[in-house]
Amino acid sequence: MKAIVIGGGIGGMSAAIALEKAGITTEVYEAVQQMKPVGAAISIWPNGVKCLNALGMKEQLRALGGNMAWLAYNDFASGNTLTRFSMQPLVDQVGERPYPVARAELQAMLIEQYGRSRVQFGKRVIQVEETPDGVTATFADGSQAHGDFLVAADGTHSVIRQYVTGEHQPRRYAGYVNWNGLVTMDSTIAPLDQWTTFVGEGKRVSLMPVSGNRFYFFFDVPLPQGLAEDRASVKADLQRYFAGWAAPVQQLIAAINPETTNRVEIHDIEPFSQLVRGRIALLGDAAHSTTPDIGQGGCAAMEDAVVLATVLASHSLGIEDGLLRYQARRVERVKDLVLKARKRCDVTHAKDATVTAAWYEELKSETGERVLAGMCDTIEGGPLG
Repeated sequence: MKAIVIGGGIGGMSAAIALEKAGITTEVYEAVQQMKPVGAAISIWPNGVKCLNALGMKEQLRALGGNMAWLAYNDFASGNTLTRFSMQPLVDQVGERPYPVARAELQAMLIEQYGRSRVQFGKRVIQVEETPDGVTATFADGSQAHGDFLVAADGTHSVIRQYVTGEHQPRRYAGYVNWNGLVTMDSTIAPLDQWTTFVGEGKRVSLMPVSGNRFYFFFDVPLPQGLAEDRASVKADLQRYFAGWAAPVQQLIAAINPETTNRVEIHDIEPFSQLVRGRIALLGDAAHSTTPDIGQGGCAAMEDAVVLATVLASHSLGIEDGLLRYQARRVERVKDLVLKARKRCDVTHAKDATVTAAWYEELKSETGERVLAGMCDTIEGGPLG
């Protein structure tokens, strides 16, 4: 059995690795000539970590991950701690640690695990067609690929999604802009073993430790779409949006490199139920594009990969049957993740100012149990428990 995997990102590479472990031959086709991951880093929560462990990358992941032992929320103006608690109870309950990692390093790890020379770059898909003996993908350069089935992991702007669902799935602007990047660790900005978030005014500033003595940072600001802002104005923009915020936030803005800071208008896609058509399956952002507000986008793609390979390896009623079983196991799970992220997004970014003000007040009495219980519920909904 042979699978054509369209997309060499987190979802596509995880799928290719998982399918080959299940004894299925794969070919991976990626549109770009060189991978340049969108976003500086990613938080891999224990459900994603377990997937990567199962795919044989346990030690490599630990070498890339930061030590996120604590979680804290700080007041935006004073910088005072609203709540701080250990992540250990979460680790004890779910049986694995979270690992924030630089996205480019995660991507490289996946590609090396699969075999870099095997990934065919510069192959932008323009059409897919089911044939009596499988699936054919046609690329912009005129070449074609043939397989028994096809995995469409071609991202939030998927070319293949509409073929599968039969309709256009529009992206929905979530209402805020995110700036993100990597910066050298500095304990005067935040503790080196802690996920630190400053909150206020419907905005947030977050720092997570990753390997190599670096913080992953991001700034969120509710804004209209299409503002004329780019890397040339990053520091001035952030200084304006975060005027009056605490000294560590000002230090962070001073420390960032505008040339390596990304500005992203955040979108998601309304959940939909058809992830499969015949011998073609959507996976990752092509199947469930979400906001990053609960950190589950990449993890969900890893889950997809593990489930897809498991059902194809463990069922013998044919490819179409196996893909439908993949859809049945994933559709409610990924809908739940998209909607949880959207709900958290709205609270964090003051869609209703009174709700957000109440959340800020609740943080002052938060001891960790409630926040960690929500995280554990999300994590334990994954295919590996």
